[in-house]
Amino acid sequence: MVFLRLSSFAVLKRRLRKCEISRKHRVEKFQVFVQSRTFERKMKAVVYYSQRNMRVKDVPTPRIEEDEILVNMKACGVCGSDLMDWYLRSRAPLVLGHEPAGVVARKGRKVEGFSVNDRVFVHHHVACMTCHYCLHGDHTLCQKFHETNIEPGGFAEYFKVPASNVRLDTLKIPDHLSFEEATLIEPVGCCIRALRKCEVHAGDSIAVIGAGATGLIHTALARIYGASPIFVSDLIGFRLDFARKFGADFAINPNSENLKDIVRAETGGRGADVVVVTAPNLEAYKTGMDVCRKGGKISVFAPTIPEDHLQISPKELFFSEVKIIPSYSTSHLETRSALSLMETGRLRVGELVTHRFRLKETGKAFATALEGRESLKVVVLNE
Repeated sequence: MVFLRLSSFAVLKRRLRKCEISRKHRVEKFQVFVQSRTFERKMKAVVYYSQRNMRVKDVPTPRIEEDEILVNMKACGVCGSDLMDWYLRSRAPLVLGHEPAGVVARKGRKVEGFSVNDRVFVHHHVACMTCHYCLHGDHTLCQKFHETNIEPGGFAEYFKVPASNVRLDTLKIPDHLSFEEATLIEPVGCCIRALRKCEVHAGDSIAVIGAGATGLIHTALARIYGASPIFVSDLIGFRLDFARKFGADFAINPNSENLKDIVRAETGGRGADVVVVTAPNLEAYKTGMDVCRKGGKISVFAPTIPEDHLQISPKELFFSEVKIIPSYSTSHLETRSALSLMETGRLRVGELVTHRFRLKETGKAFATALEGRESLKVVVLNE
């Protein structure tokens, strides 16, 4: 009798367990159904046709696969490359925005390490990690790096993050770091990569040509790396004031002071060990060549328009041994370094955000970034 009662209890327990599993399965299926219906709706996205023609449109909210995530954009920075009409014209219309931060709104069932409502930074490009370029550390030259992207772009209410981006370069943002600040992870990563390629050491003298947002980030990083003295050159007084705040020993307006004379006077007549050119024009590069010491390094950080060409004498280059070092974009290595510097407080870049616009005002955001003499970092918010 006891045996029969125990047996019946075991059967009942198994049945209850099956019911519990079945109920859990039904709940999960219902949640997937609700999510799919929720994200079938339209969303707002800003479509770029030209610098003066940007339109807010209703577009389908991206549907994700089982190894992807959907992010609700909270903030997205306007990058200098977003303002290069010659670079974008052939690809328009398109949705721009590659400095986004936001909240995970939905995740595929195979996604690990992230949960709905996580605060994240997403890098739009990731490398394959296996090709010739990747194995040589040239991740930004990888073909996959140029093929990957978020969909449709950062200037939208939501964007989809492909599986490769989720795995390699989607980073959780600590609570004390604002979404605005997190938009600067990508540009900080770009600057870290440029200075690493130039192998900046403590005691190196550095000249930064152009004191926009990235010029100021280079200035702050140079100070962290122990560079000294640090020279920053710009034509706008507002930016030079910021350069002093961010660690410049000398903030120079070349319209009123001779940059070359000051650099040479402060470096024993040699010139700067490292010159970073962040202004996208030939005069900036000519100035950079002029203030770089023999054997020094020039970081090509900003592209000029395609028609511009810089004349360099191979003879002069040969005997001076000046090294020209281009640096395009950033990889998963530098974005992690950027986040580390920012979350620990060693690098404080929040003050660079001078203007904020709502998503529907993205056109105004671009105009401000393009024309504003007292703008540094312009951020689009999705509120």
